[in-house]
Amino acid sequence: MASTKITVNNNGSLKIDGNFEIVDKEGNVYGLGGRTLVSLCRCGLSENKPFCDGAHKGHFEHEAKAFDLPSRK
Repeated sequence: MASTKITVNNNGSLKIDGNFEIVDKEGNVYGLGGRTLVSLCRCGLSENKPFCDGAHKGHFEHEAKAFDLPSRK
């Protein structure tokens, strides 16, 4: 089992659970205050990007169903 699990939630965020770090485009690390579970925004409505603040409720629809990506070309 992986040390980090990412769950794609229906109509909402990406939940990241485990041992991880999140960095910006320049490689600067976000301070997570010791958290081992965070949710990242997928809808673009959060006032706390890249983290989810629940702003998606009623404004974002996606049913998360796993599938296989095609082989790389």
